[in-house]
Amino acid sequence: MQELVRREDRDGWSVLWLNRPEKLNALTVDLFRQLRGHVEALASDDAIRCVVLRGAGKCFSAGHDLADIADGEDVPSRGWHSETLRLLEKLPKPVIAAVHGHCYTGALEVALAADFIVAADNARFGDTHAKWALTPIWGMSQRLPRRVGVATAKRLMFTADMIDAAEAARIGLAELVVPIAGFDEAIAALVQRIIANSPFSHAANKRLLDATDGRPLDAGLQWEVMEWEGVGPDMAERIAAFAAKGR
Repeated sequence: MQELVRREDRDGWSVLWLNRPEKLNALTVDLFRQLRGHVEALASDDAIRCVVLRGAGKCFSAGHDLADIADGEDVPSRGWHSETLRLLEKLPKPVIAAVHGHCYTGALEVALAADFIVAADNARFGDTHAKWALTPIWGMSQRLPRRVGVATAKRLMFTADMIDAAEAARIGLAELVVPIAGFDEAIAALVQRIIANSPFSHAANKRLLDATDGRPLDAGLQWEVMEWEGVGPDMAERIAAFAAKGR
């Protein structure tokens, strides 16, 4: 069976490669099935403290495979793609979408399920559902406005315009823009800064932010107090190591 999503473990972190470079990593049911399997495995793998989602070859992904749509997809359930991306989003560790080249429609829905997007300076983003008389079912209508605001989401969805990396950063779709020449090194350096911090805090913070997203401020503050997860098992060791540096 073709390895449509390839997992590459490094020192404390993992890269999931969308791996159909000959088809610009166009997204199929079989690719999603493999992605889901990797996500489920990573959820319980404590050795991995950060996950990076990337595309092999020329781009992140050109989006949902239109040929797959036209042929009629054998999807396990109506919401199966959306459920798969929710599992990715709820991983108890930071997830970064590292985007270069194309990131259109379904691919953008995948990237939006990451905690944030880092864009190479050659990245291009767009939502083309309306171009093909399609409507979102993988999460675009919910995640895009939460990331960029309702009016900007409507502009992107109504026009099907493509935007470059600089514009993606300006509207808050991408967090960082990095020259493509140093993309690999920049991603690795960012991951090192993340995994140097407590995995306990990362998991707790993700749960806290997810649970309170969109709530009124007072409700969120009350949740933070009432659902406080306390301190991590690595707290004392981390403080002791810091104190030792000053001696």
